[in-house]
Parts: sequence; structure tokens; C-alpha cells
Amino acid sequence: MTQPIRVAVVGLGFVGLPLALTYALKGAHVVGVDVMPHVVDEINKGHSHHLESYQGKTLAEILREQIDAGRFRATTSYEEAAAEVSHYIVTVGLPVFNGDPDLGPLKSCAETLGKVLKKGDTVMIRSTVVPGTTEEVIQPILEEASGLRAGTDFYLTYCSERIAEGRAFEEFIHMPLVLGGINEESANHGKNLLSFISETEITISDIRVIEAAKVIENIQRDVNIAMVQEFARFAESFGIDTFEMIRIANTHKRVNLLTPGPGVGGFCLPNALYYLQPKARELGVPLPLLQMARTTNDSVPSVLVNMLEKALQEKGKSLAGSRVTIFGLAMKDYSNDDRVSPVQDLIRVLQTKGVEVRSYDPAVPTHYDHKAATLEDAVKGADAVMLTAVQKEFEELDWTSVINQMSPEPILFDAKNRIPRSLDEKVSVVRI
Repeated sequence: MTQPIRVAVVGLGFVGLPLALTYALKGAHVVGVDVMPHVVDEINKGHSHHLESYQGKTLAEILREQIDAGRFRATTSYEEAAAEVSHYIVTVGLPVFNGDPDLGPLKSCAETLGKVLKKGDTVMIRSTVVPGTTEEVIQPILEEASGLRAGTDFYLTYCSERIAEGRAFEEFIHMPLVLGGINEESANHGKNLLSFISETEITISDIRVIEAAKVIENIQRDVNIAMVQEFARFAESFGIDTFEMIRIANTHKRVNLLTPGPGVGGFCLPNALYYLQPKARELGVPLPLLQMARTTNDSVPSVLVNMLEKALQEKGKSLAGSRVTIFGLAMKDYSNDDRVSPVQDLIRVLQTKGVEVRSYDPAVPTHYDHKAATLEDAVKGADAVMLTAVQKEFEELDWTSVINQMSPEPILFDAKNRIPRSLDEKVSVVRI
């Protein structure tokens, strides 16, 4: 009888946990590794705040099923994992501080992993990285810590992580994949590892090409959104509907404009330029257009606050001293992930301007001083409500009830194109 593939997924966050469970669903023996004991404890109890689902089951239900079946467990110990597996997939992220990517967590992971590597093991990096990182940073660390030679004693590969939160299981299986190895044999081992869960095309290319392509995939969306933000400012001044303008433009088969919102959030798009810049600076290559797009997107929260201030002034109110309610703290719709969320920047700008901010998001678990426990608590007495991220509870919202709980002359601010147009005749609605 053929033994199931045995794999460790290192890093059990928004990418790593659903990836590990996808392998388990396909019949692999999976060990999840994470440095945070409380994360491991919660996972081993079958608890998860992730909003992913697959084939009618939530991620938490899938997690409990795979634990009960003995196909998945989590640990903080690389040694425990090494005793059971011969494949490692690393999903440890590169946080960005003040525009500089921090390789520290990934380096630390490589050092610890290198100490337990065995001959014949395969290591796949699935983090978004500065182009060149796998060969220039990860490989030397693994070789020094293990005393083994990459490409001969163990196999080292890089595969782009391309999932969208909320569709992780589906996209791990059906999203076309690209893969690079430090040599042909490494690439072949990587392809076999991916093929265990992937049911679609796997393209192999130079590992540096794959790393760079991953970064520019994200940057092109960042630039697209920046362009659309400028289109939105034009549409607002011209007195036409931004979203209708974009819908009409997108009827052209070679046009694919994204939609504006409160800014660009998440771990991927806002950080993408900062993953490319270190290598570009090293090579002496300027990136003025990309930097301009990033600056444009970073400025959106301030632009929206200015729009709100103008609307309040038209009602005889000032921004300072106003009470503003934020609906949605997540970095995108139907997500509980508030990392690098533009809504946090929006709130900071409002508070700096003297606004009393209240917020409500039923999906985001993070505690904030401004966060209310119920929608009613958040809305009561508000001068304005800003819809900044959609959650299921907001889909069927009784906006008339919301308006009735607000202060006189209330303002609704629609940053998501979701507030009914029928309200325009009853109340002041600002749309971007």
C-alpha cells in the first residue's frame, strides 16, 4: 500500500492553516508548525477564527474532522515535525516596517528548519519575498545549519502564493501555479509536492523570475486601484457615478478596472512595492510610477476624511467634535483580517481631527477602544456612518432604522457602493 505524503506547513496563519488542511483533505499526513504556543493550542482544540469554507463546511469544521482522522496536528516543535515528514512548506511572512521588509522571521525559520533537515527532504518557500531571497538568503542559512547541500542532499523550491482570503481551499486546488527550483531536480520535487493538491497547470521557470512575478502580480493591482482612485475623484467632481462609469468602461473586452474603496489593505498589495524596492535599489533601477501609485493609495483615507468634512459643513456641523461610526474594520469585504487595513488609517486620521469614532465589525475579533459590541451601540447619536467593509450582517441592513438612531441631519458615507440609492432622497449620502 502506498504511504501518504508527509508534509509540514510552517506558519499557521491565513495562508498556512488552510494550506495544511487542503493537504490533509487530499489524504496527506500533515504537521502544522507555528512559533506561537497559543495559536497551536487553539488549533489543536479545533478552534479557528478564520472565515474560510469549502464544500459547505467551515474551516473550523474541516480542522476538527482532520484532527479526528489523525491526518493533521499542530506543534511548536520543528524536531517533532522532522521525525514525521520529508516535505516542508514555509508560509512565514515578511512584515514591513516604515517601508522596509523585515526578513528576521523568515531567517529565524530557516535557521531552525536547517537544524532538523535530513537528506532527501524538500523545502518549498510560499511566502512573498524580495526577489532573490530564496537563493541569496534562505539557501545559505539552510546549508550552514544543516551541513547539507541544496539541490543534492535536499531540494529547495519557491512557489508563489496566489490565494484570495475567503477562497483559499478552492484556489489552492484550482489556481494555476508557478514554481522555481534552485536546480531541475529541486523543481521536479516541488512539482510533485504541488501536484498532490493541485488540479491545474503548474508552470516551471527560473526561481528569480517566479519570485519577481509574484511581487509584480500584486503591484499591478495596486497601480490599477490607484488609477481608479484618481478616476473616482474626477467622477465626483464631474457629478457622475464612479461605479457606473467603471462598469461601462469594463464592457470593453480589453479593459479590467478594479473598484475604489477606502484604500488598499491586506498583507499583500500594500507591501508589494516594498518587496521589490530593495532589489531595485541594489540594481540602481528607479520605480517612480509604482511609488506614485503607492503614495496615491496611502492618501485615500485623508481624501475621504476631507470629503466627509465637506459634507458635515454643508449640514452646519464641524468635523471636530462630530461622532462618526465606522461599519467594517477588515482589510476587505467578508474578511476578519484587519492586518494592514486602510480603515485603521482612516480612523487615525479622524481621531487626529478631533472626531469621536465608534466602530462595529461582527467578524473582526480584535479589540479596539472605539469598537462597540452591537450595531445599535455604535450608531446611536452618530453624525455620520461610514461603510468601509462589507460583512454579511450589513447585507440586509435596515438603513432607515440606522438613520433613525443617528443625530439630526445625518450623513451616510458609502465607500463600498452598497448603500441603497433609494435613500438619496431621504438623507445625505456621500458616495465615492
